[in-house]
Amino acid sequence: MIYKENFKIGLKDVWKGNKVSNKAILEYLENIAAYHSDSVGYGINTSDKTGVSWILLDWKVNVIKRPEYGQTLKIHTWSRKIIKYYAYRDFEIYDEQDNLCVIATSKWLLINNKTGKIEKVEDKMANKYKSETEKRVFKEDDIEKLKAIQNYQNSIIYETKRKDIDIIGHMHNLYYLDLAYEAMPKEVYEKRPFDKIRIMYKKEIKLGDIVKCQYGYEDNKHQVVIQSEDEKILHAIVELE
Repeated sequence: MIYKENFKIGLKDVWKGNKVSNKAILEYLENIAAYHSDSVGYGINTSDKTGVSWILLDWKVNVIKRPEYGQTLKIHTWSRKIIKYYAYRDFEIYDEQDNLCVIATSKWLLINNKTGKIEKVEDKMANKYKSETEKRVFKEDDIEKLKAIQNYQNSIIYETKRKDIDIIGHMHNLYYLDLAYEAMPKEVYEKRPFDKIRIMYKKEIKLGDIVKCQYGYEDNKHQVVIQSEDEKILHAIVELE
């Protein structure tokens, strides 16, 4: 089942050259994923009844062509496969001329709302999504894990604020990209937007948590490692190129 929605690029969604930003792209993808789950009865409004929620683990996004402010985007998403506790979801973004602009894949984990523990995806639930097992945007079946680099050129300390927190009490997924941008040296930040985005989420960040964001450059990739202040907990790795 391929689920489709249109999104118009607004003022807050653009930066250099009036082109759509990476954060806006992730927001569109996040929203259409939620709308698809809504449509099959496993969305936010029904989570009290179903007792489960999807937690995002990974993003992999490639920008092929960057649309401009005011354009209406046609976004497609589908469940690629669901295995035990995990779901893989792919995306395509097209512009008004039907040019393919963005391809993306993602990995999600099902969580029990009461216990906070991992929940197995039952066949009844999986069948509702009607996975498109033969359609994928990347040749790889899984999303490769990111490894933290060891040499850093810049770092910041950040205390999580109320504005960062989502409806389940964690830092919203989009704001990890903001943290990565803040950790970059100015000369690197000014090179944005980057056309390849990888975010691997490991441990949620909560209100009042103090995190250390360390930037490094290795193998032609810009990486920001987000950890607890004492570096004992890895919260996420953001990699851009």
